[in-house]
Amino acid sequence: MIALLRWGGELFDRLFEKVDLPLLLALLALMVVSLVVLASASGENTRLVVSQGARFGVGLVALLLLSRVTPAKLRLWTPLAYAGSLVLLAAVFVFGTGRSANLWLNLGVFYLQPGELLKLTVPMMLAWYLHSVTLPPGWRVLAVCAAIIGLPVAMIVFQPDLGTGMLVAASGVFAVFLAGIAWWRIGLFAGLGLAALPAAWPFLLPHQRERILTFVNPENDPLGAGWNIIQSKIAIGSGGLTGKGWGQGSQSHLDFLPEHTTDFVFSVLSEEFGWVGVVTVLALYLFVVGRCLWIATQARDGFARLLAGTLAMTFSVYVVVNGGMVAGLLPVVGVPMPLVSFGGTSAVSLLVGFGMVMSVHAHRKFMAS
Repeated sequence: MIALLRWGGELFDRLFEKVDLPLLLALLALMVVSLVVLASASGENTRLVVSQGARFGVGLVALLLLSRVTPAKLRLWTPLAYAGSLVLLAAVFVFGTGRSANLWLNLGVFYLQPGELLKLTVPMMLAWYLHSVTLPPGWRVLAVCAAIIGLPVAMIVFQPDLGTGMLVAASGVFAVFLAGIAWWRIGLFAGLGLAALPAAWPFLLPHQRERILTFVNPENDPLGAGWNIIQSKIAIGSGGLTGKGWGQGSQSHLDFLPEHTTDFVFSVLSEEFGWVGVVTVLALYLFVVGRCLWIATQARDGFARLLAGTLAMTFSVYVVVNGGMVAGLLPVVGVPMPLVSFGGTSAVSLLVGFGMVMSVHAHRKFMAS
């Protein structure tokens, strides 16, 4: 018995020796929250919960494996990973499938959304490139960065998937920001972006224009375009301090709230667990982002530092966009709540990203030497 316990302890140490335990525990807590909320939101659909649990399992295995890979090897693999994700993204235009837009590739065993992969490979590619140039970036470097970001973003937007395209673009912008771009250049690009917004309106698809107009005034069409956001705000507001209790959310269980296992799962959490549940989950998110940024500051390698910092800030955008969307503070753009919403490619890709962050943490001393 003692030998068995000793063997188990050694196995545990080998598996988790490269893992940042505080970060892993926070991620596991978010996954537990996801399974609990999804069990309620789906009407205790065991198949859906088990499916999401299996996806978390795949993601955790990938996290453990990647935590053992050195950032030097990740940097070596980066151009191939970026090129491969672009090939898969291009394949969507030919072989893609989906309900409202062809965003997925049917690989037989599972469906893959290549756009999710670009949320990882774009920051990786930018960190790879910026690691080899003089910083802060000048105009020539920024032009190359714009090409690295712009090509996949344009392909994703034309699928069309504006929400994922915005997140991929944000991940790229964060990488450039962390590289030390001058503030006057940031102000210049922000001003040009704001000035270009009116010009972009004619190029938006009808449903994208409708989402923006609904965001401005959802009550204008309460039984149509405004239904989703109105029902979401009702669910959030009715949760009160401690919520109605698990499985007691009327908005989701009576089918008032659409997409209650995916885009609007946070509304279900708010209704059933109230302010206490929301604050708890947001505190977990804040800890995850803060821990990843701390890990980035400990890195002694430019590639590792940029990659960990960019992945942390991109993760925070997920939370802000989905939270703002379900609360009516931002337009509905189809962005899931990370590690809480139902979804396979999103969950696995996020855990792969955290595996790379843990690789940075595990090998920081080696890189410093």
